[in-house]
Amino acid sequence: MTAVALDAKQCHLGEGPLWHPVRQQLFWFDIVQFRLHSHRDGKTHTWSFDEHVSAAGWIDEDRLLIASETRLFEFTLSTGASVDVCPLEADTPTTRSNDGRADPWGGFWIGTMGKGAEPGEGAIYRYYRGKIRRLFPEITISNAICFSPDRAFAYYADTPTGIVMRQALDPQNGWPAGDPQPWLDLRAEGLNPDGAVVDADGNFWNAQWGASRVACYGPDATFLRAVEFPAAHTSCPAFGGPDLTTLYCTTARQGQSAEALAANPDHGRTFAVPGVARGQAEHQVIL
Repeated sequence: MTAVALDAKQCHLGEGPLWHPVRQQLFWFDIVQFRLHSHRDGKTHTWSFDEHVSAAGWIDEDRLLIASETRLFEFTLSTGASVDVCPLEADTPTTRSNDGRADPWGGFWIGTMGKGAEPGEGAIYRYYRGKIRRLFPEITISNAICFSPDRAFAYYADTPTGIVMRQALDPQNGWPAGDPQPWLDLRAEGLNPDGAVVDADGNFWNAQWGASRVACYGPDATFLRAVEFPAAHTSCPAFGGPDLTTLYCTTARQGQSAEALAANPDHGRTFAVPGVARGQAEHQVIL
């Protein structure tokens, strides 16, 4: 399996890939450049914003719910129009949104972090049925938000800890049930858990910042295999394509030396690897 770049575009901090199951289209963000990109039929389109944007869920064929540094907002793809949904740490100018994903109940989980990755400045929230609630405070770099196909668990990570947490969920409404538990400890290997997605079999696919790979772990946290990418800072995976068997992954130029960037133009590109595993269709956000 060989990773192929979607195009020549290099993101400073690629994040938040989303395969829209209705449009059959990939979306992703360059957080630092305030941009949303999309790719379909061999063409890439870009929208620009006036603040950091990092993650999205799909509302319907023409609208996304986008997380920015100050808010969640509806974004209409055909017109570029935006409508605010709710504030997101709007009174804290030192933080921004980071990793996020829609859950099986139509909610949307979104993490925040300090713009300089200040310790404990971020949190993880859930938007559900018109309200947003903080779930986990004192997060440094929120990542790896994803959900098991049986709706039993959510996963998340605070990247500097090197540990992926697993949170049991109420089957009726998706709210956390009990306390989160350590599930995957990557500290001994020196690995940094970044974005993640769970496939249809319940396997956890984790982009590992600085390791040039997306690693797959079984439901029992056993390492199964890894898919390699030609860029060091893999940041977030997503499954897509007509049969949901293509693994997409964003990467970043951030944190690379000038010499490394000159030597490898693939840093920051977004890649596709076909035939990896069968993913779940991304859940629809219900406002």
